Amino acid sequence: MTVAQQTPTHVPPVSPSAHPRNGRWSGFSHLLRARLLELKREPEVIFWVFGFPLLLALGLGIAFRNKPADVTPVAIVAGPGAGNAVSLLRQSPRGSPIRVTVVTEAEASLGFRLGKYDLVIAPDGKGGFQYRYDPARPESVLSRAEVDDALQTAAGRLDPLPTSGVASTEPGSRYIDFLIPGLLGMNLMNSGMWGIGFALVDMRQRKLLKRFVGTPMRRSDFLLALTASRLVLMLVEIVLLLGLGVLAFHMQVLGSLYTILLLNTVGAVSFAGLGLLTASRAQKIESVSGLMNLVMMPMWIFSGVFFSSERFPAMLQPVIKLLPLTALNDALRATILQGASLGAQSGRMLVLLAWGGISFILALRWFRWT
Repeated sequence: MTVAQQTPTHVPPVSPSAHPRNGRWSGFSHLLRARLLELKREPEVIFWVFGFPLLLALGLGIAFRNKPADVTPVAIVAGPGAGNAVSLLRQSPRGSPIRVTVVTEAEASLGFRLGKYDLVIAPDGKGGFQYRYDPARPESVLSRAEVDDALQTAAGRLDPLPTSGVASTEPGSRYIDFLIPGLLGMNLMNSGMWGIGFALVDMRQRKLLKRFVGTPMRRSDFLLALTASRLVLMLVEIVLLLGLGVLAFHMQVLGSLYTILLLNTVGAVSFAGLGLLTASRAQKIESVSGLMNLVMMPMWIFSGVFFSSERFPAMLQPVIKLLPLTALNDALRATILQGASLGAQSGRMLVLLAWGGISFILALRWFRWT
């Protein structure tokens, strides 16, 4: 065989499809997929992200559900006039029942001190009654007013001004209606802070970040994949929590689902930025845990998750309104419970975007890969 026969006279061109080049977002998509698959190895994360908020909402919703009027426990001191008081209370037509127990003076005092009775009625021996109540206990003050009204009405009191009452329950007035948006905001904060901050420090501590940075991977793709993984989980959180409220507690969602989704997206990105910033230089799990609790604790207390932030003094309100969780919770409640439009939430959106944008800029500047 000659040399000419050994050398090919024509080399066929290689098809571009034979060696496909990775696109701009190929690395990002692979990192995002890997981050989501990691959840299979951490079932406890699934519980704390999805299970715990559902159990919390279910438990508090059952505890504060609409129920019949509470029974008012009242002790009557045995003696002359006790039978008359019992007869009058049983004659009075009332919406909330009164449970009357005739006991001795010592038993009445002990039961009242231990909270067994809300009110003690002591006949004065002249046809009247003395009320013993605790002004520091709201149920005791309310029992005094209810019992006095019942006794006076049964004794024949005529009110000079006729009045009537109509029971009214408006959509969104129940505690569970107030609670669900707050839990949704709190869960976004927790998952954004712990899901990103904790994961980054864990990778740094195990030298995984050092290995990542030594690959052709774009650093921006890595950080974007972490943030995007929270957005994927956010969709599941919205469906589960709002679905529980609607199906289990008949909560009415008055606002647009698009607005709710957008608010949650902005909130998730904002807390993802805070998570990145918190974990940007921390070297140990203990360090980042303390930093994240330091960031989240004021928002747990002041941002109106379980009760309204309006309960705090007026001098604190400007600071409270600038917290990202307060802005998110207020926006979600206005949208879900009042049907507010997206334009009406522009101020709160700006608060969230400012926190997220500034946090991302500082995190990318200070971030340590090793």
